[in-house]
Amino acid sequence: MAALPRLVCASSVVLVVWAGFCSAVCVEVPSETEAVQGRHMKLLCISCMKREEVTASTVVEWFYRPEGGKDEPIYEYRKTNHEFQSRFSGRLQWNGSKDMQDVSITVLNVTLNDSGIYTCNITREFEFEIHRPLFTSSRLIHLTVVEEAGEDFTSVISEIMMYILLVFLTLWLLIEMVYCYRKVSKAEEAAQENATDYLAIPSENKENCAVPVEE
Repeated sequence: MAALPRLVCASSVVLVVWAGFCSAVCVEVPSETEAVQGRHMKLLCISCMKREEVTASTVVEWFYRPEGGKDEPIYEYRKTNHEFQSRFSGRLQWNGSKDMQDVSITVLNVTLNDSGIYTCNITREFEFEIHRPLFTSSRLIHLTVVEEAGEDFTSVISEIMMYILLVFLTLWLLIEMVYCYRKVSKAEEAAQENATDYLAIPSENKENCAVPVEE
């Protein structure tokens, strides 16, 4: 019994360490490319650091290019947030993380004119003792704004599969119930037949049916 608390404590420590490790994992997920008019749209931009223990200063620049137009700066992070005067004035919100691996922004109240190409430029200067190397990366997001949200093909397929699974489970349960009912009915019929046969045996034969008990 004394080993049980030790096992529980050891398991708790392992879970805490594992959870802390998993929470530090960075995954570069692409951004969604379709927004709905009147809603908020998060422009996802993730740039994972291979060596998170190294201190680095990060500069983030966001650009917007309409169809057939040129890139224009709309947002910048350089120790502080700065929003440029543009068609997005008052509608941009910083949505990044503290470790500056997620440097996303959110466009509030999306309009049809917000369709276009968004560029996320990340510049990192790592602070080593001997030198300070620079690393740059970019993400392009081709955003299309629609008036109404369309049916997601994946969600439709998921709903169909769910209904098929429910029908299959229902049929399986019905078959199991019928099978169990027939099995119980046969057992009851057999028990009744045995009881009837036993009652039909004369009383003198019933005494002979007794099984002798060995001492």
